[in-house]
Amino acid sequence: MKLLNIKNTFFIVLIALVTFTSCSKDKFAINTATTTITSSTVDYQSVLPATLAATAAIQTTQWKFLQSWMGYWARSGSYQSIDDEETYTFTNDFPLTHNFSGATGGNLIWNNLYSNATNYSFIAKNAKEKAAGTYEAIARIMKALDFQMLVDVYGNVPYKEAFDGGTIRTPKYDDDKEIYADLFRELDASIALLNNASLSAATANLNIGTNDLVFQGNKTNWKKLANTIKLRLIMHMSSTNFTGSSEINTFVAGGNQAAEMAIIAAEGSGFLTPGLSAKIDPGYNDTKPNPYFRIFVKDENGSQPGTADQTKANSYAVGPNPAYGTTAGYYQYNGDPRVDKFYGKPANGITRGIPYGQISNVVALNNGATLSTLNATGLVPNGAASKAVIFSSTESLFLQAEATKRGLLGGSALAMTNNAIKESFISLGLTATDATNYITGNAGYADVDIDASPLVAGLSPGGIYTILSQKWFALNGIATLEVWSDYRRTNMQYGKAVGFITGPLISVHPQNTRTNIPIRLFYPQDEYSYNPANVGGEGTVNVFTGGGLTGRNRIFWDVN
Repeated sequence: MKLLNIKNTFFIVLIALVTFTSCSKDKFAINTATTTITSSTVDYQSVLPATLAATAAIQTTQWKFLQSWMGYWARSGSYQSIDDEETYTFTNDFPLTHNFSGATGGNLIWNNLYSNATNYSFIAKNAKEKAAGTYEAIARIMKALDFQMLVDVYGNVPYKEAFDGGTIRTPKYDDDKEIYADLFRELDASIALLNNASLSAATANLNIGTNDLVFQGNKTNWKKLANTIKLRLIMHMSSTNFTGSSEINTFVAGGNQAAEMAIIAAEGSGFLTPGLSAKIDPGYNDTKPNPYFRIFVKDENGSQPGTADQTKANSYAVGPNPAYGTTAGYYQYNGDPRVDKFYGKPANGITRGIPYGQISNVVALNNGATLSTLNATGLVPNGAASKAVIFSSTESLFLQAEATKRGLLGGSALAMTNNAIKESFISLGLTATDATNYITGNAGYADVDIDASPLVAGLSPGGIYTILSQKWFALNGIATLEVWSDYRRTNMQYGKAVGFITGPLISVHPQNTRTNIPIRLFYPQDEYSYNPANVGGEGTVNVFTGGGLTGRNRIFWDVN
């Protein structure tokens, strides 16, 4: 990987603000020319808000390909095929930035996450030097989040040596399981800083209320987020095989899930609760839009971006779906009112999607003007001025439901799952009554009712299947990487247990004969150019099986 000094690192933050969030310099107190920025002219206070804004942009805009693979979005029939994404014949440059006047840039996930983590590394180091414990804790929590995502996409990555650019230009790759283990300790250290009365005092953390765009310096909420990230790590190390009419639940060998849960319980702050999401608003408006809105609805000039025009609803989600013998999508199949919160209606008012990868101009009704849009009022309820979500309360409740079902948390898995469904409805602008009616109307069906028996022999019952199905319905456009991770760690077959589909897939290009979507991405080409010995030591990557030396390039928790 290319290692950056602080001058170049901060330049990336500024680019992130212009490209992803278009936030004002005044809001972030950025008043220094990029050519003169050094570690002596900027500090943790000025870098933190910009870096948080970049995190929000990564979370809300960088997973378009996963939205397609997981059955939510598809290319409009008005556009030609996106071969790399749709046929899974991508290279080390995937994913590219598609601006529809030519692709620019590559390796978006790797580059953006490492740039983001580099800035958090600077903030943590600089804040520690100034004894600003809350700033340091926030940076360490968010850096842990970046590396959780890097591991979940690539497996083994540079970690311990990744930010020693002054002395180590070719950092070694760390084992993904060991990175996960260290992230727990990083999050523990962050919580300890927040509990340190001296280091976390307001007098030691000047302007934290304004520079912390997420929780405005609320230390308890940051501890809740740290614990919730831990819970996500723990659940990723939990596996389920859906075999016939039963579920075989296991944990990744060598994991210490129970011990980590005990640490969380002893700490006592708990997790993100209903109504408490990690989200930001650095001053989004029509000329400085929310990043999702800017990329998938309208830009700062009031124009529809190419991405929004080219990307529409997937017929798996909203129908019609003749490939599966139904005119309904999976949302309508369940009578799910959330469909109108995740998609905007076309001009004719009829909700409609297009089969993923369908050749352009094959079906007249599948041109862009007749397809449901990504102008999702549940995701951007206030349009360009909507807050951007980094980690949602909805996901937190589903993680807690899974932990409860697996015996790692006390309480009722049924009650927690239903509460998570209600939180999804409420957070999208629906009501608890809407959620109750949805739950009641789908009683006995394994994708909604956690106590459901198999509909017929050979199909999955409720239980974990219900929780992961509901995460699919709830996290559309919010946490698609998490849904992909669920799919990979369990071989989840969304819709099969209730008869919505009979095949194993959700997003297969009609000319693609593969029976599974990719389980990871390639390492970037820059790694082979600038860090060849270390990336070469990982062996040859196969994005469908893992590949590499002894197959280790499958993410360690992907045991199915």
